[in-house]
Amino acid sequence: MAQCVQSVQEFVQDSFVPMVAVLCSEEAERVTRKNNLNFAELLRPFCRLTSEGHIRDPNNQVQVVKNMRISVNNVATSPNIASAALSPAQRRLLNEVVLSSQPQEGTVASVITAGDYDLNFSDHSLKASLPWYSAWRDTLLEVSTSKHCTATTPWFEAYRENFLQSMPASDHEFLNHYLACLLVVSSTEAVPVEQFLKLSQEQHRIQHSGEYTNPKWFIPNTLKYYVLLHDMSEGDEQRADTVYEDMKQRYGSQGCYLLKMNSHTFSTEDDEQIPDPWSQYLHKNNLHSQEVLEDLSVNSATAENSVGAPEVDHNSSEKEGVSNNLGSHPLHLDPASSSGSLQALTALKKGARDPESVAGGAGSHGACLTLNDHDHIRQFIQEFTSRGLLPHIEKNIRQLNDQLISRKGLSRSLFTATKKWFGGGKAPEKSISEPKSTFGLLYPPEAPELQIRKMADLCFLVQHYELAYSCYHTAKKDFLSDQAMLYAAGALEMAAVSAFLQAGAPRPYPAHYMDTAIQTYRDVSKNMVLAERCALLSAEILKSQGKYSDAATLLIKMTSEDCDLRSALLLEQAAHCFINMRIPMVRKFAFHMILAGHRFSKAGQRRHALRCYCQAMQVYKERGWSLAEDHINFTIGRQSFTLRQPENAVVAFKQILTNDSRQTATQQGAFLREYLYVYKSVIGESEVSLPQLPLPCIHSSATRVYFGHERRLAEGEKQAATHVSLDQEYDQSLTDMWCHLEEQLVAAANRGIVPGNFQPTQCCLNSQTDNLRHPLAVVEEPIIVELTFRNPLKISMALSDLSLLWSFTASDSSPSTEESPAEVVTNEETLARGMTQKDDIVTTETILDFHMSPEETKMARLRLLPHRTGQLNIVGVVYNLAEASPGEIAPSTDGQQTTDLMVVRGKQDLKIQGQRLNQTKEDKMSVQHGPDRRLDPIITPPMPLMEVFFLQFPTALLCGEIRKAYVEFCNVSSVALCGLRVASTHPEFFTFGSQATSPLTPLSPTSAENCSAYKTLAVGPQPGSVASEVLVSAADFSQHSSVMDIPIEGNTLQPGESTQMPLWLRGPDQEGVHEISFLFYYESKEKGNKISHRVLRHTVFICASRSLSVQASASRSSVPPHHSVDDTGSGGTLVFIDVENINTSESGVREFHIIQVSSSSQHWRLQKCINPAKDKDCKLTSRERAKLCFRATRCKPQQAPPDAVEKYTFADLNLGNERIVSSSTPCGDFFFRCHRTLAPQRGDVASFRTSNSSKSPGVVSSEDQAANITNIVKKCNELDLNIIVIWKAYVVEDNKQLILEGQLHVALQAIGKEVTSVTPKEEAQEMVLLKFKSELPPPVALPSAELSQLIKTNLHYPETYTHPFVQDSHRSSEQDCQRLSLKSLSGASYSESVQLLLGSSGRDH
Repeated sequence: MAQCVQSVQEFVQDSFVPMVAVLCSEEAERVTRKNNLNFAELLRPFCRLTSEGHIRDPNNQVQVVKNMRISVNNVATSPNIASAALSPAQRRLLNEVVLSSQPQEGTVASVITAGDYDLNFSDHSLKASLPWYSAWRDTLLEVSTSKHCTATTPWFEAYRENFLQSMPASDHEFLNHYLACLLVVSSTEAVPVEQFLKLSQEQHRIQHSGEYTNPKWFIPNTLKYYVLLHDMSEGDEQRADTVYEDMKQRYGSQGCYLLKMNSHTFSTEDDEQIPDPWSQYLHKNNLHSQEVLEDLSVNSATAENSVGAPEVDHNSSEKEGVSNNLGSHPLHLDPASSSGSLQALTALKKGARDPESVAGGAGSHGACLTLNDHDHIRQFIQEFTSRGLLPHIEKNIRQLNDQLISRKGLSRSLFTATKKWFGGGKAPEKSISEPKSTFGLLYPPEAPELQIRKMADLCFLVQHYELAYSCYHTAKKDFLSDQAMLYAAGALEMAAVSAFLQAGAPRPYPAHYMDTAIQTYRDVSKNMVLAERCALLSAEILKSQGKYSDAATLLIKMTSEDCDLRSALLLEQAAHCFINMRIPMVRKFAFHMILAGHRFSKAGQRRHALRCYCQAMQVYKERGWSLAEDHINFTIGRQSFTLRQPENAVVAFKQILTNDSRQTATQQGAFLREYLYVYKSVIGESEVSLPQLPLPCIHSSATRVYFGHERRLAEGEKQAATHVSLDQEYDQSLTDMWCHLEEQLVAAANRGIVPGNFQPTQCCLNSQTDNLRHPLAVVEEPIIVELTFRNPLKISMALSDLSLLWSFTASDSSPSTEESPAEVVTNEETLARGMTQKDDIVTTETILDFHMSPEETKMARLRLLPHRTGQLNIVGVVYNLAEASPGEIAPSTDGQQTTDLMVVRGKQDLKIQGQRLNQTKEDKMSVQHGPDRRLDPIITPPMPLMEVFFLQFPTALLCGEIRKAYVEFCNVSSVALCGLRVASTHPEFFTFGSQATSPLTPLSPTSAENCSAYKTLAVGPQPGSVASEVLVSAADFSQHSSVMDIPIEGNTLQPGESTQMPLWLRGPDQEGVHEISFLFYYESKEKGNKISHRVLRHTVFICASRSLSVQASASRSSVPPHHSVDDTGSGGTLVFIDVENINTSESGVREFHIIQVSSSSQHWRLQKCINPAKDKDCKLTSRERAKLCFRATRCKPQQAPPDAVEKYTFADLNLGNERIVSSSTPCGDFFFRCHRTLAPQRGDVASFRTSNSSKSPGVVSSEDQAANITNIVKKCNELDLNIIVIWKAYVVEDNKQLILEGQLHVALQAIGKEVTSVTPKEEAQEMVLLKFKSELPPPVALPSAELSQLIKTNLHYPETYTHPFVQDSHRSSEQDCQRLSLKSLSGASYSESVQLLLGSSGRDH
C-alpha cells in the first residue's frame, strides 16, 4: 500500500479530535477579515498543542495527553436530516481535492523492485521516457541505494483527510459532536459584555431549541469560552485590558482570554517575510464552513456521475455513454463505441475544465499579523485547551462515571462494572416514523448505554485508550443484546481502534471487530460513509502490521458502483498492497491498477486514470500479453488525447499498430482510425517536420540499392547483355566468380598487377554485400532503392505519394571548415509542405498509389536521379497513409468527410544496422556492429556507359560445333570509352578472331546467312595428294590468359557511337547445359576519376549435344631405309583415327561428313592419307564408325634464333573438293585455345634430368637404372602431334536443311597410347579395405617390351636359294620347303622365299 506521510497512530489519532464551535460578533468578524480569514480559519494552523496536557481519570490517575489536536469550526445550522451518504457538494469537494493533487513533476522517481520488475511511480517518467516506461531500470540510478522504496499517493491522503473531516455527525456516536464553543467579541464593541451575553444565548438556542439537527453537541452543558479580540492597529489597548479584567471577574480567569492581533504596520519600508501557514488548510469550496448547501432536490443517486466529473462536459454524448456502460468490464474493447469516438471527444476538450484552476482562495492570508501575533494565537490555543477544554472533559468523565455508578450503587469504579450493573434501565424507545426493526432503534439521550458510549468517546479523545476500550467493549455487549446493530457497529469499530492505540499493545488488534462493523454498516445500516471510514482505518492498521493481503481484500470489498471515485482510490491502494507483500504479486498489482484506472476514468479523473494505466503497462509490456497491451495502449491514447497530450496519444496508438496484434480485423480498423485521427490533430498543430509513422513495417536490412540504368530488353533479333538487376537473387559463389574475373581484367589493364586499392564493382547492394565503404554512383545515372514493406494488420492499407527522403552535400561548393560547414540540402521540408520539388540537385520519383493487402509483404522501387556531384544520404521514405477503402468504415451521413480526414502524411527513417564486427578480440568479446553505408553513395563525375547486344547468338550447339554470331557495342553516355576487354569463365568457347588470319567474311549478319564460318579454298580432285602445309606463329593466336582484348577500330568508342563485329563460338566438348559468363571491361578516356573502370556482366546458357567421337593412336612404321619418306631415313609414323557418330536423332542431325583432317605441331605433320584412298569425304550416319589411317612425318628443322617465337606447322588433308585453312580464324583460334587444356604437363623429362644431375657420379642403384631406362623409353616415344578433325553435319529443321560445321581436337603425345576427344565419365571408386600391414613393393621389372620397340632389325638375304637335298636311306629326316608371304608396314606387299629346316621324321618326299 502507498506510504503515508503520517504514522498510523498519528493518522488514527487525528481522525478523531475534540470539536470546538465558534460564534463571532460582526465586529470580531471584521477584525479577522483584515487577514482574509474568519476566526475559525485563523486558528486552524495552530490547533495542535506543542506541549503535553494532563488529566486525571476516575481513579485519580494522571493521564498524559500528547500531540493533541483540536478542530475549530464556525457554527453553521442546518435543518437537514442526517443522511447515510455524502451530499453532492461534499462529493464535488472530494473530487476536486483528488483532481488538484497530482504527482509533482521533476521529483526523483519512486521505484519499487518486485522480482524481475522495477515499477516506476512518478508522473515525471511518463513524460520523460517514451515509449511508456521503456527504461525502468535506468531510473534506479536516480533513486537511493535502497532496493525497496514505497510510493506516496498524496491524492489519496488528501481525499482521506477531507473525507474524515466532512463526515456528518451521527446520533449513534459523539466523536463529531461539539464539546465547547468559543464566543468571540471585539474590544471595539460599545459594551462587549452584552455581546457575550447575546452570543451565549444564541448558542443556547441553537443547542436546546430543537429547531436544528446540526450542529450536534456532546453534552448538554457545553463549555463556553469567552474570547476578547483586540485589534492592535486601531483599538485602545488600555480599554481592552479593562474589559478583560471585568471578564475575569464575571467568567473566571480560566473561562476567558484576551487575544491581541493585527500588530503589523505597513509604514516600514523593509517588510519582513511572514510565512503563510493557512494556504494548506484552505480550499475554494470549504465544506466545514457549510455556508452554501446543495439544493435538496438533487438526486443523490446520480450525483456521482453528474457532479463528480469536473473534466467532462455534462451534456456530452461521451459522458452519457459512460453512464450507460457502468457495468462494462474495463478490459472490454467495444468496436462500435471506439469507432469515431475521438472525433466526439474533440468538443470535450474545448469545454473541459482545466484541473489546474481548482485551487484555494485567492489573495494572501495573515497580512496584518506578525510572528508575535502567531505566537499569541498559539498561546491562546494552549491556554484554552489546557485550562478550559481538558478540565471540562475531565469533569464530564468523572460526572458520567459517578452517574453510572450511583444508578447501580454497586461499585465506585467502572472498571469493575459488569453487564448487570447497567441492566434494568429504561427500555429503548422506537422511532415513530421508523418501523420496529433494529435499523430504526433509537436510545433516549439519558440512556445508560449512550452514557457509556459518551464516556468512552471522551476517554478516547483525551487518549485514555484503556478506559475507552473497556467502555466500548461494555457498550458493545449492551447494544448487541438490544439488537441495536448501528450502535453495536460503532462500538466495535472504536473498540478495535482503542485496542490498537493502547500503549504497549496489551491485546492484539481485533480485526474481526472491524470486519463485523463494516459488514453491519454496509449491509444492515446501508451507510457506506461509515463503512468507508471503518475500512480506511482498518486498512491502515493492517498494513502497519504487514498484513497486506488482508488489507487488499478489505479495500476491494469496499468497491461498489455507487461511487466511482471511492472505488478507484481503494482499488489503487489495494494494488499497492499487492506490490508491497513479502512475495510481491505483480500481476495482481497491474490488474487492479487497470480497474482503478477504469473507475478513475468514469469518475472524471482522467489524469489519474492515465497514470494508473501507465503504471500497469510496466507489468504487461513485452510479456506476451498482447491483448492486454492493446487495451492499455488504446486507453492511454484516448486519455492522453482528452488531456490535450496528442504527442503521448500518438506514441500509445503507435504501440498498438507496431506490435503484432492478435485483434480482429474490425478492432484493428478501429485502432487505425483512432490513430490517424490523433495523428492528424498533431500535424494540424505543428507542421514543422514530418512525424514518424508506424505503418507499414519496413524491413530495413532487406533494403537493396541498385546503381545505374536498368538494361534495355531485347530489340528484335538483338539480345541484350543480362548484366545485374534487382530481379536477380544474390549468390555468394557467383559474386566471388565475378570478382575473380574482374581481378583478371584489372591485372591485364595494369601490366599484370592488381592495384592495392582495388575494390570489386558492386552494382547492387544488399545485406550480404560489403557495405563498409561508401558506394560510388555516377551523376545523371539513376539510383534505385528497393524497400520491403510489410502490413502487420488484417486490414488493407493504401499508401500514396511515396518517395524517398534525402540530404545532399555538394562537393563543388566551397571547402567546409569548422566555422562554416558545408551546406546540406534536403527535400524533407518540400515534401512535408507538398510543394513542387526542385530537380536541379536530385530528381525524386514518386509512386502515386501503393496498395497493400492484409498481412502482405510487398516491395517498392523508388528512384533518385542525381544531377550534381557530392555526398548523397538517403535518410527515409515519406508517404500518405490511409485506410484502403471507405467501404470498411461504418456508414454515416458524413462518412465521406471522415474518410477524407483519415489520410495523413508522415515518414519513416531508414536506419540499417551493419554487420557484426568479428575481427579483433574486443569485437568478439562484445557485440559491435560496423557501419552500413549502402544508402550513402558518393556521386562522381560522368563516366562512360556501354551496352552490349548479341545477334544470332545460339542457345544450343553440337559438341565442337562452330557458329558465327555478331556482337554490338554501344556507348550510350556522353564520355568516350576505351580499353575494351572481356574475360570469361570459358575462354575456349568464343573468339573474336585474329586480325592477321581472319577470313574475308561479311561483317553484317544479314549477308552471312549461307556462308561458312571457315576460310575455305576450292581444290580439284587430286588422288593421293600430299597435305598442304602452312607455318604459323603462335603469337598470332596466343592468349596468355582468359582476358581477351576486343579489337574495335581505334581502340575507342565515342559517345553515342556503336560498332559491330563477328564472334565465333565453339560448342563445349562435353554434353550438357553449360553456364558461360562474360565480363566486359572498359575505361574512360578522362583519367583521374574515383571510378577507374566499369564492367558489364553477361551470362548465357548453352545446351551442348553429342556429335562425333574421335579416337586416335600412333605406331611406328617399318619401312626399309631405301623406302623412307623423309630425310632422316625414317619411315614415319602411322596415325590411326577412328571416328564414330554418337549423336542421337533427337537433335535432327541426319548425317555427318568428315571433310578434312588437319594437324598442328612444332615437330610433326600429317603427310599423306592412306585410308580412305579416294579423295572424298567420309559419311557417317547414326552410330556408324569410320577408320582412317595417315602417315605422319617429322617437320624440317627451322633455322631460327633461340629467342624466336614458336612456329607451328599446320597440315591440311582434305577428303573432298574443299580445303579449309586450319591455320586461320576461327579454326586456328579454337585450336590454340583448346591446345592449352589438351596438352599435358611435360615435366617428366625435366624431372628425369634434374634427378640424374643430383646423383653423385658413379653411384647408380638398380632402382635408378630401371627408372632411367623407363624415362628413356618415354622420351623416345614422345610424339606431340595435334589432330584437328573438321566435319559438317546436315540437319533438317522446319523442313529446311541446314549445314553445321565443327571441329574436334585430339592430342597424340606418345606412340602406342590411344587418346579420345570425348572425356570419359568418372566412375565411382570402389571401397578399398583397410590394410593394417604394409605390402612389400613389387620388384622392378625391366621394360623388355618397350626396349624391343627401340631396336629395328633388317634382314638381308638373296632372293633365291637352292639347296640340294641328298637322299640318304640311313637318315630318317626330311626337309620341307615353305614359302612365306610378307607385307611391309609401309603398305608395299612383297614375298620372299625362305627355306626352313623343320624337324623331319625320316620320311622321303
